[in-house]
Amino acid sequence: MTYPTPSRQHFPDDFIWGVATSSFQIEGAHLADGKGPSVWDTFCEVKGKIADGSNGHVACEHYQRWPEDVQLIADLGVNAYRFSMSWPRVQPDGQGAWNEAGFAFYDRLIDALSARGIALHLTLNHWDLPQALQDQGGWANRETCAHFTRYATEVARRFGSRLASICTHNEPWVIAILGYEQGIFAPGIQSRSQAMQAVHHLLLSHGMACQAMRGLGLTTPMGIVLNLSPIYPASQSPEDLAKAKLDDGLILRLYMDALYRGSYPQDVISHLAEDAPQVKSGDMATIAQPLDFLGVNYYTRNFSSSGNPWDVASTGNQVTDMGWEVYPQGLTELLCRLHQDYQPKLLLVTENGAAFKDEYKDGVINDTQRLDYVRDHIAATHAAHQQGVPVGGYFAWSLMDNFEWASGYAKRFGLVHVNFETQQRTLKNSALWYQQFLSEK
Repeated sequence: MTYPTPSRQHFPDDFIWGVATSSFQIEGAHLADGKGPSVWDTFCEVKGKIADGSNGHVACEHYQRWPEDVQLIADLGVNAYRFSMSWPRVQPDGQGAWNEAGFAFYDRLIDALSARGIALHLTLNHWDLPQALQDQGGWANRETCAHFTRYATEVARRFGSRLASICTHNEPWVIAILGYEQGIFAPGIQSRSQAMQAVHHLLLSHGMACQAMRGLGLTTPMGIVLNLSPIYPASQSPEDLAKAKLDDGLILRLYMDALYRGSYPQDVISHLAEDAPQVKSGDMATIAQPLDFLGVNYYTRNFSSSGNPWDVASTGNQVTDMGWEVYPQGLTELLCRLHQDYQPKLLLVTENGAAFKDEYKDGVINDTQRLDYVRDHIAATHAAHQQGVPVGGYFAWSLMDNFEWASGYAKRFGLVHVNFETQQRTLKNSALWYQQFLSEK
């Protein structure tokens, strides 16, 4: 199914149009001005963990080049920017003294973007936990919830009134499952019980932080961002159907049920058995704080198979440089399902984009595949809106090529090309299309 390409006029006047980044992926300056190390700084030092052996020490040099990047954002014509704060940059140990030099960086960034009419959507935790807290158990340690709440409250106290929204965590599934169960992301632990305890503590700290930030009297919208996908059975066999239901539980319902219903799905808890998280009295009520918005990061759909892994190439659809199937209608299906099952007040597409191999030729990057991807997913967002889903924004991932976690610098998601040797930024054709789309008042 393909959707007709809408124009900007087909969306409400107050629709949020943005680009997104995260601190560790673009800032560099990994120990500048008093910043402490994060779990990703440590993880990058482990041989074989990052595909190209790289790290985030320099990245896009955004910490130094932020004025140029602010101008890039403004020139695109977006009305919003989603970014994250580096917790170890503003509190090196995750507890104790604040680092004023770190706060000053974000103060300048917020001022400059606000002066250009760009609304700021802040993520408090986009994976770069202070290493000092990981040394005490990280997200598997309940004490981290209290540390995160203090950090969130301080950020909200300083900046909350200047922000369009505050997101507590970005993709807790990734942090917990890839980081604590599979070990392929920081902090590189392989323990299902620790992973599930991390899931619970991430959700608990979200609720605690929202309570504390609202306790300041802030009216800034608050929410959380989840990576979600429709789950399809690889076949109609009873085994594959059961596996798809379980995977949906582990990836979507575990988080959505906790946030919107105040409970974990019983089939998932039964499956986890002794690895299920330890939950204290009152925890679930704390997690289920009223949300002003739910952020949805969507890249592809998933298949579940009780036997061999599903080969997405067999669908006949295009596959990105990450090996992910291009399936725009999955975004429509997902948004409609969330609306039907959970009735979020507001849904935002907080990340959507694709990695492809770009060819830089005579100053031009003709990334037709990425352009098509963004255009078709904007159309899929519009299709959900037409069906009554309260989707109020779309953020393209990402503003520019950056450090793509365990893939290093080999995978490029940016609308803007970055030459990592010279740090030159060049708008790709996808960026020029987005700019043109947004200019159609």
